[in-house]
Amino acid sequence: MRKLLFMTLVVISSQHLFAQKKPNVIIIYADDLGYGDLGCYGATKVKTPNIDRLAKEGLRFTNGHTTSATCTPSRFALLTGRYPWRKTGTGVLPGNAIMIIPTDKPSLATVMQKGGYKTALVGKWHLGLGDGNDIDWNGSVKPGPNEVGFDYSFCFPATADRVPTVFVENHTVLGLDKNDPIEVNYKEKVGNDPTGKEHPELLKMRSSAGHGHDNTIVNGIGRIGYMKGGNKARWTDEELAYTFTERAEQFIEQNRQQPFFLYFALSDIHVPRMPGTAFKGKSGLGYRGDAILQMDWTVGRITQKLRELGIEKNTLIIFSSDNGPVLDDGYEDEAVTLQNGHQPAGVLRGGKYSAFEGGTRVPWIVSWPGTVKSGTSSDALISQVDLFASFSQLTGQKLGVDDAPDSFNMLDVLLGRSAKGRSWLVLQGGSLSLVQGNFKYITPSKGKALMELVNIESGNDEAAQLYDLSKDVGERNNIAALYPERVKEMAAELQRLKVAERTR
Repeated sequence: MRKLLFMTLVVISSQHLFAQKKPNVIIIYADDLGYGDLGCYGATKVKTPNIDRLAKEGLRFTNGHTTSATCTPSRFALLTGRYPWRKTGTGVLPGNAIMIIPTDKPSLATVMQKGGYKTALVGKWHLGLGDGNDIDWNGSVKPGPNEVGFDYSFCFPATADRVPTVFVENHTVLGLDKNDPIEVNYKEKVGNDPTGKEHPELLKMRSSAGHGHDNTIVNGIGRIGYMKGGNKARWTDEELAYTFTERAEQFIEQNRQQPFFLYFALSDIHVPRMPGTAFKGKSGLGYRGDAILQMDWTVGRITQKLRELGIEKNTLIIFSSDNGPVLDDGYEDEAVTLQNGHQPAGVLRGGKYSAFEGGTRVPWIVSWPGTVKSGTSSDALISQVDLFASFSQLTGQKLGVDDAPDSFNMLDVLLGRSAKGRSWLVLQGGSLSLVQGNFKYITPSKGKALMELVNIESGNDEAAQLYDLSKDVGERNNIAALYPERVKEMAAELQRLKVAERTR
């Protein structure tokens, strides 16, 4: 009896040690969330108690970046550890684009798989599907997330404002009626579904002029691109957050007794912002503010599930966003008219699409109760491209010579064990920028200074720009003329990094 009891205790102790060595990992990836959109980053016009609690119980970064000021390239970098501007075709993708994540090279998901993790993608994908031929939406949709390391995937193909407006579970469109096949076209109209351009009277949310959201109407909202068929499979916007949250919770529950990696890519707060009825009108900031409340609810559901299962102390959560904020990005949803003094980018200049800090400096919170010290903050320079190398370290794996060439191991920084972040970082907005220490150099560009369609400063200027971010994080004072040698050196270094095969 004593021997049996001893052996049982040994097994339990070993399991506990194993669990501590392999924490569950969840990346909660918001969409178009700005540096100033959360209470823990200074927002006062909108309440985000669940995310604020995550920050209070963990580590809040003030200098955390995406690689890019738009979604597809940021997601590419996160999963590959490679700057997206090194590869053609990594711009914002249409809904029928081929997959841009290579299937013959390691990804962040395959690293976690090899490290003994069960892996899942839930939410927005927007990295393409298929191998170059026309995607067979009515058959097996692949290659896709499953082919690059995700054991389970439940996603929509691109963005909520692009067709096809369907869920894809692993390789299959959910709820598809074979007698109503799907066809998608981004060049010409297919089928007889009304479009927003032809029938604006059918819209429950009008599209803004010039954005292209006036093609096939789904759920009373015009989309980019044309679609016919799949009527039973089409989702309604109000159900997106609930559906994704439910699938994420199911994955956590099913894998609670083994290490798991969940890449939870939210649709909120990307357009069209059409939150569930329970959130409509609650923020006072229009549907954009309501979508922030819904996003915060989603985070609360995930953290509550971890507590219910008793695994919150063995779960590392990273919360961040794919790029900076935008108010009017294609729909008249009162984000502009009901802004009410809210500043989505906080003290930063620019926003989505911009070379200024508002394009890439985003909320970044790390929580791991008992391991990451609660109530702390860090001004260390970090980038999402570094997650690849950092999680390789977490799982005890060495990177190959050609793996994740732009990813640095920042695990100690992520866990609050070190305050020394990157010494430099390349950022992609309208043009490339280089951050070295406190200084930021923006490459000269002939593009417009103001992107009138979205009313965001692009960061474009025919003259070189240099900012001291330690004194001027809002990038209001261009000091390039005062430091011509530094400008010359940083321009040369950026050029060197652009052609370098490996930067790690």
